[in-house]
Amino acid sequence: MALFGKKKKDDEIKKSTAELIMEESRRAVSKEEKPEEEQKKGFFAKLSRGLSKTRGGFLGSVFGSHEKIDEDFYEELEEALIISDMGMQTTEDVMDMLRTKVKSEKLHTPDEARTALIGILAEKMRPDTEFTADKEDRCIILIVGVNGVGKTTSIGKLAAYYKLTGKTVMMAAADTFRAAAAEQLTEWSKRAGVPIVKHGEGADPAAVVFDAISSYKAKDFNMLICDTAGRLHNKKNLMDELSKIRRVIERELPDTPVETLLVLDATTGQNAIAQAKAFSDSAMLTGLIITKLDGTAKGGVAVAVKDELSLPIRFVGVGEGIDDMRPFDADDFSAALLADD
Repeated sequence: MALFGKKKKDDEIKKSTAELIMEESRRAVSKEEKPEEEQKKGFFAKLSRGLSKTRGGFLGSVFGSHEKIDEDFYEELEEALIISDMGMQTTEDVMDMLRTKVKSEKLHTPDEARTALIGILAEKMRPDTEFTADKEDRCIILIVGVNGVGKTTSIGKLAAYYKLTGKTVMMAAADTFRAAAAEQLTEWSKRAGVPIVKHGEGADPAAVVFDAISSYKAKDFNMLICDTAGRLHNKKNLMDELSKIRRVIERELPDTPVETLLVLDATTGQNAIAQAKAFSDSAMLTGLIITKLDGTAKGGVAVAVKDELSLPIRFVGVGEGIDDMRPFDADDFSAALLADD
């Protein structure tokens, strides 16, 4: 009996020890996951604060100033969406969808309408395809955009983001027309901790990309992010330059997918759509990066540019920090745009 009692006690100790180990293991996993969760929550908070200028104007007051959904409510909401630079075409479409939803679901209060509108905007902005860099082991990303929109900064932040996900990233400073462009990108490469390939000012951009690809292949990297000229004399020059770069990529990396992302400054409002249309004609765009959402009351332009050009928004930026750019999430963006302050 004594032996049996001792064995039972030993089993209980083993069980207790095993439970402690399991608990420690769960805590360890929790600690590993927590920073990422906190980072996502932190970025959503930044996004929400960034869009506060858009909400803080007419848009934010519409839902709180009406007790019921009536024509006055609809008229004020439509005006607020237009003021936020959502554009006439997109606004009319959104309002038609909201009216239909309110009627079919028998909604009565502005808060119910807000929830419905968040869902409508999220569906309008949701990308139809997954970003290549997130589903393929290797990817080339060409970054285009006019000077001043935050192109160089976006490249640095993208590099830092993908390095944190475990990818090996390299930069190519192929904007050789703008003075000091390579130097600025070099500073971002240092901040992000990724290598960069560059030539002197005025060099052939396609030659820079060729050398970058050679290094990329030799070091067996996952991702190459290429800066390109932000201002050329006309669309033909832009198209010719990008075509040369693409030919080099197709020849040297025929099986590697290429994404061409246009960087747009949200503070320019409807002018961002004009830029996107101009670039889409010549640059074979596959997606968008929206920057400076933290400094504008025109956040609605993000909805308009996706709706009018059918180009997915891949990343959004809401600050100057290296971690202030994240993959676009349609649900988070819509919720932040119409948050109840």
